[in-house]
Amino acid sequence: MNNKLKKVAGLCALALAVSAGVPARAQTSEVKEKPPMYTYVGNWAIPRAQWADMEKQAAGNQKNIMEKAIADGTIVAYGADLNLIHQSDGATHDSWWSSMSMAGLLNVLDQSYKSGNATSPVLASATKHWDELFVSRYYNWHAGSWKDVYTRVATYKLKPDAPDDAVDTLSKNLFVPLLEKLLADGSIHEYEIDTEAIHTEAPGTFAVVIIAANAAGLDKFNAAVRDSVKSSPLAGPALGAMVDFAPHRDYLARTNATYK
Repeated sequence: MNNKLKKVAGLCALALAVSAGVPARAQTSEVKEKPPMYTYVGNWAIPRAQWADMEKQAAGNQKNIMEKAIADGTIVAYGADLNLIHQSDGATHDSWWSSMSMAGLLNVLDQSYKSGNATSPVLASATKHWDELFVSRYYNWHAGSWKDVYTRVATYKLKPDAPDDAVDTLSKNLFVPLLEKLLADGSIHEYEIDTEAIHTEAPGTFAVVIIAANAAGLDKFNAAVRDSVKSSPLAGPALGAMVDFAPHRDYLARTNATYK
């Protein structure tokens, strides 16, 4: 068998191994790539004395800009997060919004700049700030608004020799079927598989994002992942064949979010 055929055969075996970790009922409908959804995230390290002011800033921004943008279809979602697991060099807060076009995303960013939000006293107090822009082609949500729910983000790095469609393979055969089940039973309100649209990190990084309905939803998510791995001893090695787990990191936040 030549090298090209070996590679094709290996990818087929890998896809089958990953799909073996998904319950049979979850595999009955084919997972398809969706139109790109873009998400802008502004991350801030805010001194603790200004946290109450940051909450007021987020609420005012939502009322003045985000509610109008979601009503007219410019964006499909927005929210703000309070980081619950603090790192010495990490963010304490972030704000974000999602759109089905880059133009919609940047239109809201432009409005935010022109409104003076970016130069408000509380944001000027930040000791660190950075932005990220993501794109997702695998996502779903419940429409509505939620306060004090939980966002969990798991970031992963693909191995250098992972196939070009590794994120697609993992999303279609492992992540999406599992997350759709949790969405259907109400354990989570939203999920998305993100990659960077503007690379501020090395290519090959992706993130699995969920918004859990409550703390019990986080437990259900963790249990579902454990059950999936236990149900198929092939799923773990298949994932390990594509993903370098050394750079893996998690993020947990308390979230206020609205989805159209």
